[in-house]
Amino acid sequence: MSQAMVVDDSRTIRRILTRTLQDIGYHTVEAGNGLEAWEMLECLESPLDLILLDWNMPEMNGLQFLRKLRADRRFDDIKLMMVTTETQAEQMLEALEAGANEYVMKPFTRDIIEDKLRLMNAL
Repeated sequence: MSQAMVVDDSRTIRRILTRTLQDIGYHTVEAGNGLEAWEMLECLESPLDLILLDWNMPEMNGLQFLRKLRADRRFDDIKLMMVTTETQAEQMLEALEAGANEYVMKPFTRDIIEDKLRLMNAL
């Protein structure tokens, strides 16, 4: 079974995304910010296949986490989708240039998440 991590400081958004991923066959873990996600990533026994990541979070924001993740060769195979309220083209470009595979703006629908996962070959 593929494993995914949902990183968002909103418990509600984490639950929505987690439910969506579980319904399509992912085993999931959750983190409330980038720092918590990084600490979990270092301790997971099985590798992650996918991360859904918010931008605006305390401790370590999504862009900081993304840059740290992409700087570490151990995590090259993880696909990453930003799921955020940041809607400006500059932010989308910044995230994609930093290594995000896809970008989804909140609010989103389940169909949008699934379509983006298909584009990433993660579904």
